[in-house]
Formats: sequence, C-alpha cells, structure tokens
Amino acid sequence: MNNKERQMEKEVFSTALTAFVSGLGGYVSTENGQWTVKGFVDIFKNIYTISSDTKIVSKILEIHLFPRILQFAQDNGYSIVLAEHQNWYPDFSFVKQSNQAVKFAVDLKTTYRDPDFPGHVNGFTLGSHGAYFKERTSTKNIQFPYSEYSGHFCLGIIYTRTAAKDLADTEIVRVKELVDGPATEPTHRYRVTSVDSLRSIASVVRDFQFFVCEKWRLASDKQGSGNTANIGSITWIQDILCGNGVFARLGEEWFDEYWMNHGVTTRLKRGKATPIRSIEDFLEFKRGDKRKIVSMTTKKKTTPPEATCE
Repeated sequence: MNNKERQMEKEVFSTALTAFVSGLGGYVSTENGQWTVKGFVDIFKNIYTISSDTKIVSKILEIHLFPRILQFAQDNGYSIVLAEHQNWYPDFSFVKQSNQAVKFAVDLKTTYRDPDFPGHVNGFTLGSHGAYFKERTSTKNIQFPYSEYSGHFCLGIIYTRTAAKDLADTEIVRVKELVDGPATEPTHRYRVTSVDSLRSIASVVRDFQFFVCEKWRLASDKQGSGNTANIGSITWIQDILCGNGVFARLGEEWFDEYWMNHGVTTRLKRGKATPIRSIEDFLEFKRGDKRKIVSMTTKKKTTPPEATCE
C-alpha cells in the first residue's frame, strides 16, 4: 500500500471515528450531564460508589464504552485487537477485515478539567517514545510494529470532577427502587446509606467532552510523566479540540524525529554538551524554521483568549 492509499484510508477512518464519538455524550450522561455510572452492584443489590481517581474513572469508562466501540468497528468493516498486556500500546488496534494491511492504533485518553486553571485540563500522556517508537519494526510492548499502523489516534474524553473522592470515601448505598423487601445480606455490619433512586447517588464526574485527534497533533515537546519515556500533551482545551499541538505546523515527521531524539541527541550550548529537550533547541540543531512552532498556552489563573482551529 503506497502513501497515497494510506492517507486515503486514514482520512476515511478519521471521519468515521469523529462522527461516532459525537454521539457518545448521550450514551454516558444523563440529561443534566451527570455520568450514568454510579458504582458497582453486588448480588445483594448494594451499590458501592466509586472513587474519582483518574485510573479508576478511565478504566470504567473504557468498559462502559467498549460495546459501542466494538459496534463501531463492526459497522465500518474492522476487527478490534486488544492490547495483550496492560502496559502495551495501543488500547485498540483496528484491523480492516477486507485488507489486514490496514491498521489503526487508537488509545483511549481521559483527563479532567483543571479547577485551578480555567480552560485547561490536567494533561495526559501519548505513549512511549522508547523502544517501539524508535525501532518501528519492534514488537516490544506494542501489539503490532509501529510502522504497520496507517495512523495513530486518540479517542479523548474530557470531564469535570464533581468531588475529589478517594477510596477511603467509598460508600455502600441501598437503593429503594432496586430492593424488594428486607436486605438478604447482613449489611448492618457496615455503614449503609439509603436513597430512593439511583439518580439520587452523586456521580463522581460529569460534563463529558469527546474528541478524536491524531496523537502527533496533541503532543507537546515535554515528557508527560516524571522520568518515564512518555510523550506529554498540550493542556489548553481549545488547542486539544483543534489538534493545535506544538508540531501542528511542523508536521508528523518532525514530531517523530524530535521524540526519537529527545534527551539523547546533544548540542553544544554555552560550551557544554547539552541533551536536547525542547523543540526550539532541536530546530536550532537541525536549522529548521522556528516560525512553525505552535506556542503552548501555559496554565494561568485567568482564562486564555479564545482560539480558532486552523
């Protein structure tokens, strides 16, 4: 498959995936924007409320959405191959049934609106820039070699946390509309809250916003987490929705080359060999056009001015 065919396949897939996510808000939310998931239910009809921990919310959203994602794949002629291990990339590999050479990597990315910085999210990581990213034929920690994918997409979810509950705040709730007669399990051993209906239970997150974007368009030039080799994201919501990341004007090839060399390639700076960890330094090293850098909107206490998608 040549580059033109790959690009055409990618555009068709992107259009279909974007149309699909536009309808997911009504699937996961009530009419007033609350998450329809309230907790876990056991055979005794007790509801165990959930934490707002990002890992927990992300995993439950993945489970919640999976039947719809599977239906999308079937409707569009794809099979889904799930990552064999928890830390493998990507979450979902879409393989075209009529031509298995056509594959798309889709990662489910969730993040919450930052309450301290209007218009921004907490941020998320976009996968490793380590072994499989550098060695495009490697199968280490990746479902298929990176080069076999015709495109790498993020199915993103932005939400608002209604309360910063941790696991210690988990409650057991008895819902009258679910229970016929007395409890069949001795819940008096635990503190139990009684409510009339499921809707009476507060959702830990609300106001979902879904988007689809190629991951290179969401990237910043900074790592996303501590000392691990993860690519960081931009954080201003308007830029995220527009795919207006640091590399948006430079292109995917610059994104690939920069992150392959991040922290490894060095340049002489003030008479000292210094690892390159910024796009400005990389472009200076490569003699690229710095005018094509998209400046990141940094977190401030005031809402940034509205931007338009390019």
